[in-house]
Amino acid sequence: MNAPALKAETTTDRHPLAGHSMSGAEVIVQVLADEGVGVLFGYSGGAILPVYDAVFRHNATHTCVDGSAEEVREPMRLVVPANEQGAGFMAAGYARASGKVGVAIVTSGPGATNMVTPVRDSMADSIPLVVICGQVGTAAIGSDAFQEAPVSNIMGACAKHVFLVTDATQLEATVRTAFTLARSGRPGPVVVDVPKDVQNATLVWQGRGELALAGYRARLRAVEQAVLGDTDCAAFFAALLQAQRPLIYAGGGVIAAEAAEALRAFVDAFGLPVATTLMGLGGFDSTDPLALHLLGMHGTAYANYAVEDCDFVLALGARFDDRVAGVPDKFAPRARFIAQVDIDPAEIGKVKRVDWQHVGPLKRALERLTAYGRVHGLKPQLAAWHAHVAELKRAHAMNYDRESALVLPYAVIEAINRHAQGRAVVSTGVGQHQMWAAQYFDFRAPRHWLTSGSMGTMGFGLPAAVGAQFAHPHKLVIDIDGDASIRMNIGELETVTTYGLPIKVVVLNNVGDGMVRQWQKLYFKGRFAASDKSLHKKDFVLAAQADGFGWARRLERVDELEPVIADFLAYPGPAFLEVMIDPDAGVYPMVGPGASYAQMITGDFIPARAAAAARKDSPSHMF
Repeated sequence: MNAPALKAETTTDRHPLAGHSMSGAEVIVQVLADEGVGVLFGYSGGAILPVYDAVFRHNATHTCVDGSAEEVREPMRLVVPANEQGAGFMAAGYARASGKVGVAIVTSGPGATNMVTPVRDSMADSIPLVVICGQVGTAAIGSDAFQEAPVSNIMGACAKHVFLVTDATQLEATVRTAFTLARSGRPGPVVVDVPKDVQNATLVWQGRGELALAGYRARLRAVEQAVLGDTDCAAFFAALLQAQRPLIYAGGGVIAAEAAEALRAFVDAFGLPVATTLMGLGGFDSTDPLALHLLGMHGTAYANYAVEDCDFVLALGARFDDRVAGVPDKFAPRARFIAQVDIDPAEIGKVKRVDWQHVGPLKRALERLTAYGRVHGLKPQLAAWHAHVAELKRAHAMNYDRESALVLPYAVIEAINRHAQGRAVVSTGVGQHQMWAAQYFDFRAPRHWLTSGSMGTMGFGLPAAVGAQFAHPHKLVIDIDGDASIRMNIGELETVTTYGLPIKVVVLNNVGDGMVRQWQKLYFKGRFAASDKSLHKKDFVLAAQADGFGWARRLERVDELEPVIADFLAYPGPAFLEVMIDPDAGVYPMVGPGASYAQMITGDFIPARAAAAARKDSPSHMF
């Protein structure tokens, strides 16, 4: 059979600039404009100056009016951080909060290498980014020229894909392809390394076209066109209807796939309780009676006990990582049937053997299963399981010493949560404060929880909050940070005030690396090597005031907690709150190295139903 004739291009199909002469830098900016990019994050430098100049000229000639405020604004706002790493995390925060591709633009050499951590962080958490890096001229590549770095070699192991553009005629198609790669399939960061002479080259704008990438597109097409047939659905429901205690294990893939509503409909139809990973928080309303909140190493006790008790697991966009299934053979030990749906075939059965699988778009798979079950009148009878889950949630609820004379971090989070009501966008650094925020905040919708999950990158919270506030100018954005974590990118406090962002920054100060200290207490006999360092000189309140925060206070007394939190959140502009918390406050529950959920340590105020794992010196890959 002959291939169908291609549709002839009409005048209306043609890009209005097609055939126009442009510089390579202008081509990059025009592709960004065509992709709908409204905010750019980056720091300038010699090898990227042509692109920055093109952004300036584009904004000067394309200003637009905000209809609601009749305010002239730039169509492609450029946000300049204190450091390129900040730019990367801002772009990632923007992407996580909006679901759009985040964009960062940096110069060559150190500008590019400062982006390595955000790129790897985004790859590990499946966050779509496009990073444009300047590079020395093509003739100088490999000569150790000033501010040259081998971006392709460095980033190749960290990104979803890296392009080095040495043929200027391929620049337009390459940048456009970078967006397709970043957002398609399993999302991730794509880096485009552009030599300065390519930026300055004179090109003819095509207004269409991408690189072939035949192998990738063929694999992507196969995955995206995959459908669940009647036989697949019948096999799934045959196992589900035999189960008495089924449970959903929902990961970040639910959010990446925009599948939260489909998950809600599936749960409404069939009544399976839902436990979420750290990356999956918000994928299912955590205030719902069937929500088990967070599972895993620092998950809720009731979620982990439910996993211990369940006989059927449906893993949705989750990869059985070590923080959830630390010892795979001990994860869900009573599950007789495990089903897994994911967009990435590499994740199927990678850690835990599964009995039923589907590789394809998660939203469509859930909708298909829901429709099949409803049409065939399939409804699991789960009243006893629901009662059991409700009792687990009652008997093993999150709790702490509510009579403590010291300010406890749990009480701080609960107080903020009473005001936010599960609707705030919450970013975090990494450490104990991250886990307390995950445990004690409610998350009622996707993209309200921004954290560095797989990489666990300290310094993530503040710049990610900046990106989120640009994504949602009218939402309450809160950064829950730690004294050690915020130091990593504390220069971004000035970025907050420079752009007048009403971000609320909370520093839970326990004077050191709290999570490291907790592990050292439990497993290294209290030898506080490097974690109990003398971090006592920093006056965070003075630092915030020096960077322009009009509201900056320190909270040290329990009786001041409620009024200070209310005043802090009500302040209309950037606000900074340092809370001096009990330095011995720990993160509980905790599943130790080599332990099962049944052996988790629940602390003194969350009832356990079995003896905790013995404390002993035990080097662990799970930290």
